Amino acid sequence: MFALACDHGGFELMQEVKKYLDSAGYKYKDFGTYSSDSCDYPTVAIPAAKAIATGDCEKGIFICGTGIGMSIVANKIHGIRAALCTDCYMAEMTRSHNDANILVLGGRVTAVDLGIKIVETFLTTDFSNEEKHRRRVAMLNDLY
Repeated sequence: MFALACDHGGFELMQEVKKYLDSAGYKYKDFGTYSSDSCDYPTVAIPAAKAIATGDCEKGIFICGTGIGMSIVANKIHGIRAALCTDCYMAEMTRSHNDANILVLGGRVTAVDLGIKIVETFLTTDFSNEEKHRRRVAMLNDLY
């Protein structure tokens, strides 16, 4: 199951992401927000990131206006490796090399079609499991 989180700046793109996830048969838990009304992104990002860190959810997709705020908040949670991706290559590399567990998008700076392609790439790319990448990810886990 995937954790979804967005603020008002990511609400419209998140609606399209949910349509894609539904059509592809992915299960998810939606942590909000549930409208385009202004909200504080940490209120949705923190519980969603904690759900991933505890294993209640496998991965996540977070969207705010630029993706920067959600990235900052998510990466404050131990065990989270959130990556703001602006193209499919970044999504592929962050899964393959960094074992990223949260994809972050910018709803105001990412076209819907591209956003869906980035999501699809992130969800279908596995961690390479090469020793050098396992070692580097382990170093991140040792930070705190």
